[in-house]
Amino acid sequence: MSSPTFALRDSATMLRRNLLHARRYPSLTLNLLLTPVMLLLLFVYVFGDVMSAGIGEGGADRSDYIAYLVPGLLLMTIGSTTIGTAVSVSMDMTEGIVARFRTMAIHRGSVLVGHVVGSVAQCLMSVVLVGAVGAAIGFRSVGATALEWLAAFGLLVLFTLALTWIAVGMGLVGPNPEAASNNAVPLIFLPLISSAFVPVDSMPGWFQPIAEYQPFTPAIETLRGLLLGTGIGHNGWLAVVWCLGLAMLGYFWSTSLFNRDPK
Repeated sequence: MSSPTFALRDSATMLRRNLLHARRYPSLTLNLLLTPVMLLLLFVYVFGDVMSAGIGEGGADRSDYIAYLVPGLLLMTIGSTTIGTAVSVSMDMTEGIVARFRTMAIHRGSVLVGHVVGSVAQCLMSVVLVGAVGAAIGFRSVGATALEWLAAFGLLVLFTLALTWIAVGMGLVGPNPEAASNNAVPLIFLPLISSAFVPVDSMPGWFQPIAEYQPFTPAIETLRGLLLGTGIGHNGWLAVVWCLGLAMLGYFWSTSLFNRDPK
């Protein structure tokens, strides 16, 4: 059996293992899936009237705010769901199963690949769920073509892949699952200080560069442009650069930590 076939077979086995774990721990899976939905409903029906006052010169009504909010919540969904990846990876490292895998004739990188592919699938399920709830409460894409929908989906997949590799590294560096979960908190915190809920230009002047040049804001504005027909400007290439940079950083960081000889 050739090396690529060997790696693919073992990666598929590890993916199946991680999916079975998700089925065996439904409370964690449901929490990861339902938390973004609850946030969407909270910001629309509880905070919506207040938050929408910052949209445009005269504010926005609820339907306009839903259109503004949903793209940001889709990206926030990815950030919150990948926390489960950090916890799952840390559990594997601390419970001794990885030490057992190291003694077996399996492809070394398949353990991480199984976590990454499983996490990407879970994140996309969460995104679909949040998108469906958003459509049910009034979100509508404005004149997006099939190519723009495809580009939007590609951006979501690329962003998911980037944050997943970062989450894997956070799981590997954490001494236990609780610490790994705390390490991944910035993946939830960063969307809160982005343009997910209000435009950057409505924030205090000193804070605007922080919100504008972090990873989430360019991706959110690009997704809004693709789905709602708003201007994308420089956000498109910034989003791609952030995604590729984070994916490469996460990959090399994670593989370096994983391949390090255990003490």
